[in-house]
Amino acid sequence: MVYTANDARYDTMQYNRCGASGLKLPMVSLGFWHNFGDTGRYDNMKAMCRTAFDNGITHFDLANNYGPAYGSAEHNLGQILKDDFSTYRDELIISTKAGYDMWPGPYGDWGSRKYLIASLDASLKRLGLDYVDIFYHHRMDPETPLEETMGALNAIVKSGKALYVGLSNYDGPTLRKACKILNDLKCPFVINQNRYSILDRTIEENGLKDTARELKKGIIAFSPLAQGMLTNRYLNGIPADSRIATDGRFLKESALTSERIAQIRALNDLAAERGQTLAEMALSWVLKDGDVTSVLIGASRPEQILDNIAIVGHTFFTEEELTAIDNIVM
Repeated sequence: MVYTANDARYDTMQYNRCGASGLKLPMVSLGFWHNFGDTGRYDNMKAMCRTAFDNGITHFDLANNYGPAYGSAEHNLGQILKDDFSTYRDELIISTKAGYDMWPGPYGDWGSRKYLIASLDASLKRLGLDYVDIFYHHRMDPETPLEETMGALNAIVKSGKALYVGLSNYDGPTLRKACKILNDLKCPFVINQNRYSILDRTIEENGLKDTARELKKGIIAFSPLAQGMLTNRYLNGIPADSRIATDGRFLKESALTSERIAQIRALNDLAAERGQTLAEMALSWVLKDGDVTSVLIGASRPEQILDNIAIVGHTFFTEEELTAIDNIVM
């Protein structure tokens, strides 16, 4: 069956500008960190992409080593793009990254020019694309000179293999130094990707959020639901089919202490008072002040995507609500 996108797909989604750039992202973006590797079902992956796009989610976010196995998320999206989205390429933002372990030996990790350029070439082959819209350096490299890493990002844009560049998992001081280099190179750096949630305020503590605001760069937040803790999933124990029970790589049972469960239940009660689910409130909180351009959601089925986009138009919090959230978790 030939996929025909819903013509009303942009009617309900909100699009936010990445800092002072010309690029806009949907308030909610679809992340491929989980559930798009070789352990997933292809028909379900395709259904999630269709549901996302039909509801205005134009941004699909990947990395070279998303899977499992490494590269499989890009390969699977490449097939989905070929099957369903070839006529919609200009309506999509596709992003990928390099910076973590990808292949054996000294050239498949961190931030060298050789690694970043070679990795993107391989990503483009897996995706079946001539370019990605955003290419990120995935993490700070304490050993490679920042000038080399930023120079590689600039060379990638100049080669036509990416339209914009981003930085992921950087802190405020390193962001400032990197931005100065990229500005001098006239490289279109537009966005930072960092972990951010009610339960993880690291970007507030390390200067990233304030610096991004000052430099007029966007932020896209991953793990806004704290790997599922900020949902109703764990209110009454650990379900047999939950991520903790079936995977355990990114969320471990030890994280669900009695204190944490009490916090989650209190947050759930507050969300109910707002007329939201806990997940909806958690996503809305990340977007509350306009500093965050988009939240990255993970999904295992299309219905979860529909649930998450219910936040559009509902990201306002009263001062009393914000204080109550802080009092619960801090």
